[in-house]
Amino acid sequence: MTNIVLFGKPGAGKGTQAEFLKGKYKLTHISTGDVFRFNLKNDTELGKQARVYMDAGDLVPDELTTKMLIDEVNKHPDTNGILFDGYPRTISQAEALDAFLTSIDSKVAATIALEADDEILIQRLLERGKTSGRIDDQDEEKIRNRYQEYNEKTAPLMGYYKEQGKFYAVNGIGTIQEITERLSAVIDNL
Repeated sequence: MTNIVLFGKPGAGKGTQAEFLKGKYKLTHISTGDVFRFNLKNDTELGKQARVYMDAGDLVPDELTTKMLIDEVNKHPDTNGILFDGYPRTISQAEALDAFLTSIDSKVAATIALEADDEILIQRLLERGKTSGRIDDQDEEKIRNRYQEYNEKTAPLMGYYKEQGKFYAVNGIGTIQEITERLSAVIDNL
């Protein structure tokens, strides 16, 4: 099982790139955002709890996020691997993911970060918010709050995965094809 963590700030292109990578490498794509939206749309108990945080522009607490993701991984026991999109976001989540994967005799093969300038990403999200209907993409202040949370909670993951020799940074600016090629170069060399 080849498990890859794809991360970057909101708007960095994780979802777009995941669509290409899951087909090319026959991976199961698990997007934290999609899992949250499913739970929100279906008004599950976890969805109700997550909504409070998301509407405020905050990240959902680790325990809720981890529960949702483990439930989703367990739906795909025969996969070639998981492409985690937006998870883990904190050291605590990374440790929980490592423990869970170890329990099913697996591990994270690589963590790939899509890196891009904040101002470019903010404009991407505001544009996306015009058509997506996502409240969290329509308010620049909420977007900046998400970036602040990312910097405080998610950026330390770089060190966590660097220590394991599993961290790769990829330039997230360019055409979709250029970025896909950069990501593929990393994955092909694992």
